[in-house]
Amino acid sequence: MAATLETCLDDLAARIDEDEEQANRAAWIDFLEDRCREEVFIPPARQPRPPKADWPTVSVNQAIRDPRAMLLQQFAGCSGAISGGSGARMNVRCNFGTGIMPSLFGCEVFMMDEQFNVLPTGVPLGSKDKVAALLDAGVPDVRGGLGGKVLEVAEMFMDALAGRPVLGRNIEIYHPDVQGPMDAAEVVWGSDFFYAFYDAPDFLKRFLDLITETYAAFMRAWFGLVGRPGTYATHWGMMFRGVLMIRNDSLMNLSPEAYAEFARPMDQRLFDEFGHAGGMHFCGRGDHYIAAMSRMEGLTAVAMSQPHLNDMETVYRNTVDKGIKLIGLRHDAARSAGRPLRGQVQCYPAAERVVFAHKRDVP
Repeated sequence: MAATLETCLDDLAARIDEDEEQANRAAWIDFLEDRCREEVFIPPARQPRPPKADWPTVSVNQAIRDPRAMLLQQFAGCSGAISGGSGARMNVRCNFGTGIMPSLFGCEVFMMDEQFNVLPTGVPLGSKDKVAALLDAGVPDVRGGLGGKVLEVAEMFMDALAGRPVLGRNIEIYHPDVQGPMDAAEVVWGSDFFYAFYDAPDFLKRFLDLITETYAAFMRAWFGLVGRPGTYATHWGMMFRGVLMIRNDSLMNLSPEAYAEFARPMDQRLFDEFGHAGGMHFCGRGDHYIAAMSRMEGLTAVAMSQPHLNDMETVYRNTVDKGIKLIGLRHDAARSAGRPLRGQVQCYPAAERVVFAHKRDVP
Protein backbone atom coordinates (compact mmCIF):
# COMPACT_ATOMS: atom_id res chain seq x y z
CA MET A 1 0.00 0.00 0.00
CA ALA A 2 2.89 2.39 0.77
CA ALA A 3 4.34 2.27 -2.74
CA THR A 4 0.88 2.49 -4.28
CA LEU A 5 -0.02 5.56 -2.21
CA GLU A 6 3.14 7.42 -3.21
CA THR A 7 2.65 6.53 -6.87
CA CYS A 8 -0.98 7.66 -6.84
CA LEU A 9 -0.22 10.93 -5.07
CA ASP A 10 2.45 11.69 -7.67
CA ASP A 11 -0.08 10.96 -10.40
CA LEU A 12 -2.65 13.25 -8.77
CA ALA A 13 -0.17 16.10 -8.37
CA ALA A 14 0.90 15.84 -12.02
CA ARG A 15 -2.71 16.19 -13.24
CA ILE A 16 -3.69 19.32 -11.34
CA ASP A 17 -4.00 22.45 -13.47
CA GLU A 18 -3.60 25.28 -10.97
CA ASP A 19 -5.04 27.93 -13.29
CA GLU A 20 -8.12 25.77 -13.66
CA GLU A 21 -8.35 25.28 -9.90
CA GLN A 22 -8.05 29.01 -9.24
CA ALA A 23 -10.81 29.71 -11.77
CA ASN A 24 -13.01 27.06 -10.14
CA ARG A 25 -12.46 28.52 -6.69
CA ALA A 26 -13.11 32.05 -7.93
CA ALA A 27 -16.43 30.95 -9.44
CA TRP A 28 -17.48 29.36 -6.15
CA ILE A 29 -16.59 32.55 -4.28
CA ASP A 30 -18.57 34.64 -6.75
CA PHE A 31 -21.57 32.43 -6.00
CA LEU A 32 -21.10 32.76 -2.25
CA GLU A 33 -20.68 36.52 -2.51
CA ASP A 34 -23.92 36.93 -4.48
CA ARG A 35 -22.21 37.62 -7.79
CA CYS A 36 -23.83 34.70 -9.61
CA ARG A 37 -25.78 36.06 -12.60
CA GLU A 38 -27.70 32.85 -13.25
CA GLU A 39 -30.68 31.45 -11.38
CA VAL A 40 -28.61 28.37 -10.53
CA PHE A 41 -24.86 28.14 -10.03
CA ILE A 42 -23.18 25.21 -11.79
CA PRO A 43 -19.46 25.14 -10.95
CA PRO A 44 -17.16 25.27 -13.99
CA ALA A 45 -16.08 21.83 -15.08
CA ARG A 46 -12.46 20.75 -15.26
CA GLN A 47 -10.89 19.48 -18.45
CA PRO A 48 -10.98 15.69 -17.94
CA ARG A 49 -7.52 14.22 -17.44
CA PRO A 50 -7.50 10.48 -16.82
CA PRO A 51 -5.02 8.97 -14.37
CA LYS A 52 -1.82 7.34 -15.54
CA ALA A 53 -1.47 5.37 -12.31
CA ASP A 54 -3.64 2.38 -11.47
CA TRP A 55 -5.69 3.65 -8.52
CA PRO A 56 -6.92 0.68 -6.49
CA THR A 57 -10.41 0.51 -5.02
CA VAL A 58 -10.31 0.81 -1.21
CA SER A 59 -13.30 -0.32 0.83
CA VAL A 60 -14.61 1.50 3.89
CA ASN A 61 -13.40 -1.23 6.24
CA GLN A 62 -9.95 -1.32 4.65
CA ALA A 63 -9.65 2.44 5.06
CA ILE A 64 -10.63 2.33 8.73
CA ARG A 65 -8.17 -0.47 9.47
CA ASP A 66 -5.23 1.09 7.59
CA PRO A 67 -4.63 4.88 7.71
CA ARG A 68 -2.63 4.82 4.48
CA ALA A 69 -5.52 3.07 2.78
CA MET A 70 -7.79 5.85 4.02
CA LEU A 71 -5.53 8.45 2.43
CA LEU A 72 -5.62 6.51 -0.81
CA GLN A 73 -9.41 6.20 -0.66
CA GLN A 74 -9.93 9.91 -0.04
CA PHE A 75 -7.41 11.18 -2.57
CA ALA A 76 -9.04 8.85 -5.10
CA GLY A 77 -12.07 11.13 -4.86
CA CYS A 78 -9.89 14.05 -5.94
CA SER A 79 -8.49 11.97 -8.79
CA GLY A 80 -12.03 11.19 -9.85
CA ALA A 81 -12.96 14.87 -9.87
CA ILE A 82 -10.17 15.50 -12.38
CA SER A 83 -10.72 12.45 -14.55
CA GLY A 84 -14.47 13.02 -14.61
CA GLY A 85 -14.28 16.74 -15.37
CA SER A 86 -16.18 17.64 -12.19
CA GLY A 87 -16.66 21.17 -10.91
CA ALA A 88 -16.67 20.01 -7.29
CA ARG A 89 -13.97 21.33 -5.00
CA MET A 90 -11.29 18.80 -4.16
CA ASN A 91 -11.33 17.80 -0.50
CA VAL A 92 -10.53 14.90 1.81
CA ARG A 93 -11.61 13.90 5.29
CA CYS A 94 -10.89 11.44 8.09
CA ASN A 95 -13.64 9.09 7.06
CA PHE A 96 -14.66 7.18 10.21
CA GLY A 97 -18.43 7.60 9.91
CA THR A 98 -20.98 8.96 12.34
CA GLY A 99 -19.71 7.04 15.38
CA ILE A 100 -16.88 9.43 16.21
CA MET A 101 -18.73 11.51 18.79
CA PRO A 102 -20.61 8.57 20.38
CA SER A 103 -17.32 6.67 20.73
CA LEU A 104 -15.97 9.44 22.96
CA PHE A 105 -18.74 8.54 25.42
CA GLY A 106 -17.90 4.85 25.41
CA CYS A 107 -20.27 3.65 22.69
CA GLU A 108 -19.05 0.61 20.80
CA VAL A 109 -18.24 1.21 17.15
CA PHE A 110 -20.35 -1.11 15.01
CA MET A 111 -18.58 -2.27 11.84
CA MET A 112 -20.61 -3.65 8.97
CA ASP A 113 -19.47 -6.69 7.00
CA GLU A 114 -16.94 -6.02 4.27
CA GLN A 115 -19.37 -6.95 1.50
CA PHE A 116 -21.63 -3.95 2.27
CA ASN A 117 -18.90 -1.29 2.03
CA VAL A 118 -20.76 0.87 4.53
CA LEU A 119 -19.39 3.26 7.15
CA PRO A 120 -19.70 2.25 10.83
CA THR A 121 -21.84 3.90 13.47
CA GLY A 122 -22.12 3.76 17.25
CA VAL A 123 -24.03 1.29 19.41
CA PRO A 124 -26.27 3.21 21.89
CA LEU A 125 -25.73 2.90 25.62
CA GLY A 126 -29.45 2.31 25.84
CA SER A 127 -30.55 3.66 29.22
CA LYS A 128 -31.12 6.88 31.11
CA ASP A 129 -29.01 5.60 34.02
CA LYS A 130 -25.98 5.24 31.76
CA VAL A 131 -26.55 8.74 30.40
CA ALA A 132 -26.77 10.04 33.98
CA ALA A 133 -23.33 8.53 34.64
CA LEU A 134 -22.00 10.46 31.65
CA LEU A 135 -23.34 13.69 33.14
CA ASP A 136 -21.52 12.93 36.39
CA ALA A 137 -18.27 12.25 34.50
CA GLY A 138 -18.33 15.46 32.43
CA VAL A 139 -16.64 16.12 29.09
CA PRO A 140 -14.71 13.00 28.03
CA ASP A 141 -11.21 12.81 26.60
CA VAL A 142 -11.48 13.90 22.96
CA ARG A 143 -8.73 11.42 22.08
CA GLY A 144 -10.74 8.54 23.46
CA GLY A 145 -12.71 6.16 21.26
CA LEU A 146 -12.19 7.07 17.62
CA GLY A 147 -11.05 10.59 18.50
CA GLY A 148 -7.36 9.79 18.70
CA LYS A 149 -7.44 7.82 15.44
CA VAL A 150 -9.16 10.72 13.67
CA LEU A 151 -6.50 13.17 14.79
CA GLU A 152 -3.67 10.78 13.89
CA VAL A 153 -5.02 10.33 10.37
CA ALA A 154 -5.43 14.11 10.07
CA GLU A 155 -1.70 14.46 10.71
CA MET A 156 -1.02 11.99 7.91
CA PHE A 157 -3.22 13.99 5.54
CA MET A 158 -1.34 17.15 6.47
CA ASP A 159 2.01 15.47 5.83
CA ALA A 160 0.81 14.23 2.43
CA LEU A 161 -0.37 17.70 1.43
CA ALA A 162 2.77 19.38 2.72
CA GLY A 163 4.98 16.89 0.90
CA ARG A 164 3.49 17.87 -2.46
CA PRO A 165 2.77 21.61 -2.40
CA VAL A 166 0.54 21.48 -5.47
CA LEU A 167 -1.78 19.20 -3.49
CA GLY A 168 -1.59 21.42 -0.43
CA ARG A 169 -2.60 24.48 -2.43
CA ASN A 170 -5.58 22.85 -4.11
CA ILE A 171 -6.99 20.19 -1.79
CA GLU A 172 -8.60 20.92 1.57
CA ILE A 173 -9.10 18.73 4.64
CA TYR A 174 -12.64 19.11 5.88
CA HIS A 175 -13.77 18.38 9.39
CA PRO A 176 -14.87 14.84 10.23
CA ASP A 177 -18.44 13.69 10.63
CA VAL A 178 -19.16 14.54 14.24
CA GLN A 179 -22.78 15.08 13.20
CA GLY A 180 -24.57 17.64 15.41
CA PRO A 181 -25.44 17.65 19.11
CA MET A 182 -28.94 16.29 18.55
CA ASP A 183 -27.81 13.43 16.30
CA ALA A 184 -24.94 12.47 18.61
CA ALA A 185 -27.24 12.53 21.65
CA GLU A 186 -29.69 10.17 19.96
CA VAL A 187 -26.99 7.64 19.09
CA VAL A 188 -25.38 7.76 22.55
CA TRP A 189 -28.69 7.32 24.41
CA GLY A 190 -30.72 5.25 21.95
CA SER A 191 -34.31 5.50 20.74
CA ASP A 192 -35.67 6.13 24.26
CA PHE A 193 -33.99 9.51 23.87
CA PHE A 194 -37.15 10.80 22.21
CA TYR A 195 -39.32 10.07 25.26
CA ALA A 196 -37.15 12.46 27.26
CA PHE A 197 -38.54 15.47 25.37
CA TYR A 198 -41.74 14.87 27.35
CA ASP A 199 -40.68 12.81 30.37
CA ALA A 200 -37.40 14.49 31.36
CA PRO A 201 -36.88 17.75 29.44
CA ASP A 202 -34.51 19.32 31.99
CA PHE A 203 -32.41 16.16 32.12
CA LEU A 204 -32.33 16.10 28.31
CA LYS A 205 -31.14 19.71 28.17
CA ARG A 206 -28.30 18.88 30.54
CA PHE A 207 -27.32 15.97 28.31
CA LEU A 208 -27.46 18.09 25.16
CA ASP A 209 -25.31 20.67 26.94
CA LEU A 210 -22.70 17.98 27.65
CA ILE A 211 -22.78 16.76 24.05
CA THR A 212 -22.39 20.33 22.80
CA GLU A 213 -19.44 21.02 25.09
CA THR A 214 -17.80 17.79 23.94
CA TYR A 215 -18.41 18.68 20.31
CA ALA A 216 -16.78 22.04 20.90
CA ALA A 217 -13.82 20.47 22.73
CA PHE A 218 -13.24 18.02 19.90
CA MET A 219 -13.44 20.74 17.26
CA ARG A 220 -10.99 22.90 19.22
CA ALA A 221 -8.56 19.99 19.11
CA TRP A 222 -9.28 19.46 15.41
CA PHE A 223 -8.75 23.07 14.38
CA GLY A 224 -5.77 23.33 16.69
CA LEU A 225 -4.15 20.60 14.63
CA VAL A 226 -5.43 21.22 11.11
CA GLY A 227 -6.08 24.96 11.28
CA ARG A 228 -9.36 26.77 11.07
CA PRO A 229 -10.77 27.68 7.64
CA GLY A 230 -10.85 31.33 6.71
CA THR A 231 -13.96 32.87 5.21
CA TYR A 232 -14.92 29.72 3.32
CA ALA A 233 -14.87 25.98 4.01
CA THR A 234 -15.67 22.93 1.91
CA HIS A 235 -17.67 19.77 2.54
CA TRP A 236 -18.53 17.03 0.05
CA GLY A 237 -16.86 19.05 -2.72
CA MET A 238 -18.99 22.14 -2.03
CA MET A 239 -17.90 25.50 -0.67
CA PHE A 240 -19.83 27.61 1.84
CA ARG A 241 -19.22 30.60 4.09
CA GLY A 242 -18.26 29.67 7.62
CA VAL A 243 -16.46 26.94 9.53
CA LEU A 244 -18.83 24.19 10.70
CA MET A 245 -21.20 22.02 8.70
CA ILE A 246 -23.56 20.68 11.38
CA ARG A 247 -25.50 17.53 10.50
CA ASN A 248 -29.03 17.33 11.84
CA ASP A 249 -30.65 14.17 10.53
CA SER A 250 -32.51 13.45 13.79
CA LEU A 251 -34.49 16.66 13.46
CA MET A 252 -36.97 15.06 11.08
CA ASN A 253 -38.47 13.40 14.18
CA LEU A 254 -39.02 16.66 16.08
CA SER A 255 -41.75 19.25 16.01
CA PRO A 256 -40.74 22.82 15.12
CA GLU A 257 -41.32 23.77 18.76
CA ALA A 258 -39.05 20.99 20.06
CA TYR A 259 -36.40 21.95 17.52
CA ALA A 260 -36.48 25.61 18.59
CA GLU A 261 -36.35 24.79 22.30
CA PHE A 262 -33.86 21.92 22.41
CA ALA A 263 -31.75 21.79 19.24
CA ARG A 264 -31.33 25.29 17.87
CA PRO A 265 -29.71 26.77 21.02
CA MET A 266 -27.01 24.07 20.94
CA ASP A 267 -26.26 24.61 17.26
CA GLN A 268 -26.22 28.37 17.78
CA ARG A 269 -23.64 28.01 20.56
CA LEU A 270 -21.38 26.14 18.15
CA PHE A 271 -21.81 28.71 15.40
CA ASP A 272 -21.08 31.48 17.90
CA GLU A 273 -17.85 29.84 19.04
CA PHE A 274 -16.58 28.79 15.64
CA GLY A 275 -16.64 31.83 13.43
CA HIS A 276 -20.26 32.98 13.81
CA ALA A 277 -21.11 31.38 10.46
CA GLY A 278 -21.64 27.93 9.03
CA GLY A 279 -23.87 25.49 7.21
CA MET A 280 -26.50 22.90 8.08
CA HIS A 281 -27.13 19.51 6.52
CA PHE A 282 -30.15 17.31 6.98
CA CYS A 283 -31.43 14.13 5.43
CA GLY A 284 -35.11 13.41 5.06
CA ARG A 285 -37.81 15.96 5.72
CA GLY A 286 -36.97 19.39 7.09
CA ASP A 287 -39.65 21.70 5.74
CA HIS A 288 -41.48 21.63 9.07
CA TYR A 289 -38.61 23.29 10.96
CA ILE A 290 -36.78 25.15 8.17
CA ALA A 291 -38.42 28.46 9.13
CA ALA A 292 -37.10 28.18 12.68
CA MET A 293 -33.70 27.09 11.42
CA SER A 294 -33.50 30.05 9.04
CA ARG A 295 -33.61 32.38 12.04
CA MET A 296 -30.24 31.15 13.30
CA GLU A 297 -27.59 33.86 13.34
CA GLY A 298 -24.80 33.03 10.93
CA LEU A 299 -26.55 30.32 8.92
CA THR A 300 -25.15 30.75 5.41
CA ALA A 301 -25.92 27.47 3.65
CA VAL A 302 -28.22 24.47 3.78
CA ALA A 303 -27.28 21.14 2.21
CA MET A 304 -30.29 18.84 1.97
CA SER A 305 -30.22 15.40 0.44
CA GLN A 306 -33.83 14.51 -0.38
CA PRO A 307 -35.80 17.43 -1.81
CA HIS A 308 -38.53 15.06 -3.02
CA LEU A 309 -39.52 14.48 0.62
CA ASN A 310 -39.97 18.20 1.26
CA ASP A 311 -42.32 20.99 0.30
CA MET A 312 -39.64 22.81 -1.66
CA GLU A 313 -41.57 26.07 -1.87
CA THR A 314 -41.43 26.24 1.93
CA VAL A 315 -37.71 25.47 1.77
CA TYR A 316 -37.08 28.13 -0.88
CA ARG A 317 -38.98 30.78 1.09
CA ASN A 318 -36.78 30.11 4.10
CA THR A 319 -33.44 29.81 2.30
CA VAL A 320 -32.96 31.45 -1.08
CA ASP A 321 -35.49 34.21 -0.38
CA LYS A 322 -33.52 35.04 2.78
CA GLY A 323 -30.08 34.94 1.20
CA ILE A 324 -29.23 31.46 2.55
CA LYS A 325 -27.55 29.28 -0.06
CA LEU A 326 -28.92 25.87 -1.02
CA ILE A 327 -25.92 23.76 -2.01
CA GLY A 328 -25.74 20.34 -3.60
CA LEU A 329 -29.37 20.47 -4.75
CA ARG A 330 -30.27 17.89 -7.33
CA HIS A 331 -30.31 19.34 -10.82
CA ASP A 332 -33.78 18.06 -11.60
CA ALA A 333 -35.15 19.62 -8.40
CA ALA A 334 -33.66 23.00 -9.23
CA ARG A 335 -34.81 22.82 -12.84
CA SER A 336 -38.40 22.07 -11.83
CA ALA A 337 -38.65 24.79 -9.19
CA GLY A 338 -40.84 27.02 -11.36
CA ARG A 339 -39.93 30.10 -9.35
CA PRO A 340 -37.00 32.52 -8.96
CA LEU A 341 -33.96 30.96 -7.30
CA ARG A 342 -32.11 34.29 -7.18
CA GLY A 343 -28.67 32.87 -7.87
CA GLN A 344 -28.73 31.23 -4.43
CA VAL A 345 -28.81 27.57 -5.49
CA GLN A 346 -25.82 25.42 -6.43
CA CYS A 347 -26.12 22.15 -8.26
CA TYR A 348 -24.15 20.04 -10.72
CA PRO A 349 -25.05 19.04 -14.27
CA ALA A 350 -27.73 16.38 -14.57
CA ALA A 351 -25.16 13.62 -15.04
CA GLU A 352 -23.31 14.53 -11.85
CA ARG A 353 -24.82 14.71 -8.39
CA VAL A 354 -23.31 15.06 -4.95
CA VAL A 355 -24.06 12.27 -2.46
CA PHE A 356 -24.58 13.11 1.21
CA ALA A 357 -24.56 9.48 2.37
CA HIS A 358 -23.43 9.07 5.96
CA LYS A 359 -23.18 5.32 5.66
CA ARG A 360 -21.24 5.02 2.44
CA ASP A 361 -17.97 6.69 1.65
CA VAL A 362 -18.25 10.31 0.49
CA PRO A 363 -15.25 11.78 -1.39
